[in-house]
Amino acid sequence: MSLSEARFHDLVDAAQEAVEDIFDSSDLDVDLENSAGVLTIRFENGTQVILSRQEPLRQLWVAARSGGFHFDYDQASGLWICDTSEEPLGELLGRVTREQAGEDLEFEEL
Repeated sequence: MSLSEARFHDLVDAAQEAVEDIFDSSDLDVDLENSAGVLTIRFENGTQVILSRQEPLRQLWVAARSGGFHFDYDQASGLWICDTSEEPLGELLGRVTREQAGEDLEFEEL
């Protein structure tokens, strides 16, 4: 069953807010900007991670230094899952934060 437009936006909003909260409560020096449904995380070293919604596909896209990743929402698990690697969004965000900022942050439940 595909997500309704409203449910899709609610899920992306919730995921982006959770990511912002995790960075806000960390000791990392990051610049967070959420504009028009696109969350940009800029690390102190100039690299960035971008979370954007792809409404026609009902996907959440993540752009990081290591590449671009497309996530579908899995209703059964309640997680965003990468459409190629099956990696949950939280695991990917933890990995790219380690790669780009050298810090371990936990992104559970995403």
